[in-house]
Amino acid sequence: MFPYLPTTKAEEEAMLNRLGIQSIDDLFNNIPDSIKLKRKLDLEDPKSEIEVERLLQGFSNQNLNAINTPIFLGAGIYDHYIPSTVRYAINRSEFYTAYTPYQPEISQGTLQVIFEYQSMICAITDMEVSNASLYDGASAAAEAAFLAAEKTRRKQIIVSETIHPDTRRVLSTYLKYRGIELVTIPMTNGVTDIEILKKEVSENTAAIILQTPNFLGYLENMEEAEKIIHKNKGLLILSVDPISLGIFKSPGEWGADIAIGDGQSLGNPMSFGGPTLGFIACSKDLIRKMPGRIVGQTTDKEGRRGFVSTLQTREQHIRRQKATSNICSNQALNALAACAYLITMGKKGLHDVARLCYDKAHYAADIITESGKYRLAFEQPFFKEFPILSEFPVKKIQKKLLENGIIGGYSLHKDFPILKNVILYCVTEKRTKKEIDYLKQLLEEMA
Repeated sequence: MFPYLPTTKAEEEAMLNRLGIQSIDDLFNNIPDSIKLKRKLDLEDPKSEIEVERLLQGFSNQNLNAINTPIFLGAGIYDHYIPSTVRYAINRSEFYTAYTPYQPEISQGTLQVIFEYQSMICAITDMEVSNASLYDGASAAAEAAFLAAEKTRRKQIIVSETIHPDTRRVLSTYLKYRGIELVTIPMTNGVTDIEILKKEVSENTAAIILQTPNFLGYLENMEEAEKIIHKNKGLLILSVDPISLGIFKSPGEWGADIAIGDGQSLGNPMSFGGPTLGFIACSKDLIRKMPGRIVGQTTDKEGRRGFVSTLQTREQHIRRQKATSNICSNQALNALAACAYLITMGKKGLHDVARLCYDKAHYAADIITESGKYRLAFEQPFFKEFPILSEFPVKKIQKKLLENGIIGGYSLHKDFPILKNVILYCVTEKRTKKEIDYLKQLLEEMA
C-alpha cells in the first residue's frame, strides 16, 4: 500500500464489517446495473509516491506560470513579489485554521492581526476607519455603494466606465435588487468624461465611484470629480491600487469619503484569480454604516493591552434586521497576508515598489512605441499598466508571445468594443530589463 491512499485493506474490511456488508459494491446496490460501468477504469498501473510526484510535476511544468515565465498580464490580478515572511505568517496553524473570533478571550492573536490590518489600511488610505476586510475589490465597491445610499437616503450611484469591468458587473447585480439606479459615465481619451459627469450628478445621486489608476492604468482627474460630488452633498467613493499609494496621493488627500480596492497585490498570490481580499475604509462619521466587523484596542481590568470586536453590524448577530450587509464575511487569512506584507515592506518599501512599477512601465511603453509600429492608445499619465494599439490582431500577438515563452497583456476589445487591437500591458517590480527588452524584440519581429 502507498502512503497517499486513504485506507489499508484491513481498515476497509473493518469498515465493511461495521456496516454489515460484504463489499464496497453493496454500498451502491441501489444504483441500477444498466448504468454501471462494469469494467475497470482505463488507468495506468499503480505507481509509487515518488513516481506520482514526478508525473504530476511533469504535468505542472507544461503550464506557463509566473514562476517560470515573464508575465505582462495585469487587469486586476498582479504579479508582485511576496516576501518569505508573508508565507511564514499565513502558514502558521493558529492563523491558517482559525475561525471567526467570537470569543475575544481566546482569540487575541486573530483580533490583533485584524486590528493591525485595519490600522495599516487607514494609514495608507489616509482614512479614519477600516473594517476587517471584504471578499474582494468588486464586493467592496458594492458595499460602499450601499453605505452611501443608506447614509444619504438617495437612490442613484454614478460609476465611471473606466473602473474594472468586473466591478461594474457586480455593482449592476447588487444594486438592481436594492432598487438603486446605476448610471455609467463614458470615458473620453481613456479617463472619465468630467463634463458628462457634471450633467449626470443630481440631487438623487448618493455617490460617484471612480478608480485611479483606472482599469486602463491612467490617472483620473480627481480634483474636479471631488468638487462636483461634494457640491451636490453626495459621497466620493475612490477605488485605488494599494501599491500606487506608495507614490501617489491617498484617497483621504483627494477628499474621498470612502476608499475601496482589492488587496491582492499586498502579499497575496495570483492563484488563478483568487481568493483575494477587498478593503474598505471611510471617515469616522460613516462608522455606523460600515459593513462587517471592526476590531478595537482596549485594556483589561489589570491594565493589560487587549483586543475586542468593537462593532459588528453583521447578519449573524442580534438585531440582524439592522445589519448593514448580508454578505460581509472578512477574508482573515488574506488580510493577514496583507498585514505581514505591509509590516515587512514598511513605508519606504511600499514607496520603492511603487516607484519601480512606475519607472519600469514607462520604460516598457517608451521602447515598445519608439519605432512607431505600436503606439499608446491614449496620451495620459499612467502607473504600471498602459494600453498599446497596433495594426495587428490581438490573437496573433498573444500567440506569438506564448510560443516564445511570454504571457502577454489583456485584450481590451471584449470589455471596450471601441478598443480594437488594443492590449493592456502590466509591468510590476518583478519584471527585469532583459524581459522587457525581449517583449519589445518579439513585438518588433512581428511588425
